[in-house]
Amino acid sequence: MIALFLSAFITLFVVIDPPGCAPIFAGLTKDGGAAHRKAMAVRSTLVATVIMLVFALFGEKLLHTLGISLDAFRIAGGIMLFLIALEMVFEKRTQRRETRAAEVSQSPQAEDISIFPMAIPMIAGPGSIATIMLLMSRSDDLTQSAVVLVALIVVMALTMISLLAAGAIMRVLGPKLEAMITRVLGVILAALATQFVIDGLKASFA
Repeated sequence: MIALFLSAFITLFVVIDPPGCAPIFAGLTKDGGAAHRKAMAVRSTLVATVIMLVFALFGEKLLHTLGISLDAFRIAGGIMLFLIALEMVFEKRTQRRETRAAEVSQSPQAEDISIFPMAIPMIAGPGSIATIMLLMSRSDDLTQSAVVLVALIVVMALTMISLLAAGAIMRVLGPKLEAMITRVLGVILAALATQFVIDGLKASFA
């Protein structure tokens, strides 16, 4: 179970990328006070957590309703995660997030950023939703599913902490160290994504 928890935790942590969300959050809330930043951090994390839990618990039924097999979803999800990993290695993902944040900050409704863009799609985006559904699909029983959900809750708690401490994180990490960590995590995610594709192909042609 420890191995399953660590695998789920690392995968979700890399995809959601709590430290990577911190600088975007800091930029979007720089004009607000401490109370405003705290409210935005808590609300965005809670909304994203609810979205992730819904897809974790009912995503497989949705796939069945649409006539999509789990093996096909593993392959598609693995490819999607691999593309995200490439963006992380070449720093394209950070640039896209910053561009999206800049666009939102210019909007007259930019004060409340908890739902968009923080909860969706920066925290609970297509990649993270696909990841939690993939992890749940690999669980053989309720115990393993519970372990995956616990890993999700832990990652979301770390995400909330990262948002609440966004200013301090930026001062400690700096842009160069953050870029290095992002690239290393991207390589790890690429390997995990490849494993998802291999598992899907094995099951499809078994």
